[in-house]
Amino acid sequence: MVAAGIVAYGGTVAYLTHFDHATAPAPAGAGVDAVSSAALNVMREARCDYCHAARVDLPFYFSLPVANTLMSHDRDQGLRHFRVEPVISALQNGSVPDQEPLARIEEVINQNRMPPTLYLLMHWHAHLSDAQRESMLAWIAQVRRQHYATQGVADRFAAEPVQPVPESVPVDPHKVALGQRLFFDRKLSGDGTLNCASCHSLQHGGVDGLVTATGIHGQKGPINVPTVFDAVFNKWQFWNGRAGTLAQQAAGPVMNPVEMGSHDWTSVADRLREDPTYATDFQAAYGSDTIDENTITDAIGEYEKTLVTPDSRFDQYLKGDDAALNTQEKHGYALFKQIGCSGCHTGPSMGGQAFEPLGLEGNYFSARGGKLTDADKGRFEVTHDPADMERFKVPNLRNIALTGPYFHDGSIKTLDGAVRDMARYQTPDHNISDQDVTDIVAFLNTLTGRYQGETLRNTAP
Repeated sequence: MVAAGIVAYGGTVAYLTHFDHATAPAPAGAGVDAVSSAALNVMREARCDYCHAARVDLPFYFSLPVANTLMSHDRDQGLRHFRVEPVISALQNGSVPDQEPLARIEEVINQNRMPPTLYLLMHWHAHLSDAQRESMLAWIAQVRRQHYATQGVADRFAAEPVQPVPESVPVDPHKVALGQRLFFDRKLSGDGTLNCASCHSLQHGGVDGLVTATGIHGQKGPINVPTVFDAVFNKWQFWNGRAGTLAQQAAGPVMNPVEMGSHDWTSVADRLREDPTYATDFQAAYGSDTIDENTITDAIGEYEKTLVTPDSRFDQYLKGDDAALNTQEKHGYALFKQIGCSGCHTGPSMGGQAFEPLGLEGNYFSARGGKLTDADKGRFEVTHDPADMERFKVPNLRNIALTGPYFHDGSIKTLDGAVRDMARYQTPDHNISDQDVTDIVAFLNTLTGRYQGETLRNTAP
């Protein structure tokens, strides 16, 4: 019986090896460089798509009762954690993958978490050698150096998951001047009491410092205000990503009856036209004195592109000033990467590149308690895809020491509390030590940048 079992097991492994290779994703196309091809071959060998792609031919044992239960759970979790299809497609055709999947792959490679042990019992060939892991990291480093390194970054940090905030982004100065004026103009609100800066105070880290926003007539909004600083680096705007551009984001609060409370854009335009100098400003910016939703929001979005905060102490460190951080802060950054924070908080703004479930490794909402709200549904409110339930845009960490309270619900008051909860609910290291929390917070405090040459501080009342 033992011998028969060994033979059956060996035969199954041999069959699966053949099946895995025969049904693997296509190799890289012609013209794809060797480093990218090698990385794709690692993913094809490991068959990452079994658990991280929605449509895939699965091994025969997926239909067996016990195996089906185990594999269905792994697939559900795999799809919730990470989708590999865009990465495979990029590797096959030589296009540039997004920053967030690069960081996620780097995280699991460095933590040696994939492929999982149970999977390797049946798929021996999928065990990744040191050389294979190094080939994945080499590909990630190559992509970052070629496409994502910020100008001025030291060569040794050019392949880091976090890059310095650029000194500026290209803008139209006439539109910026107009957008700045509109950003601070209370005529955009229905009763003339609020402007964009009412919630996005430039003297308060680009937020209002409240649990949730306070709108027209003192109404309380349902969700915490994201910072406007460095929002230009976000791929989407709002916690649920319902706006794809800064201009689209600017349009939302103006018409929201709980926020700025204007009823229609015609009324807003009429109020602006009461000041004849606006016609001159719109003419300078757009070659026409047309004042409407498109020109108003486009100008505000152009101004918000200038709200970047470079030259933090951490940026100085990434640009080669080793003395910009002390030993504790450097260790905090190492922990930030080691624990897996950089797997989501990547890019120059350290966020805004992806949507992640809140409670990836534990039930955040159950622990928080209280009634679930529409705001807690996250990305689902936009896509109505069950896979997006409780999935939120990863928040920026730049100037994080100034932007509390934290999370979409504003439930966490302190930065150390936010670090503890993120470790608990978003990473495999559920309970990190007090010293680790202290060191990570020390690192996060180095992320406060400068705006218009001055270090940001909370000076608003």
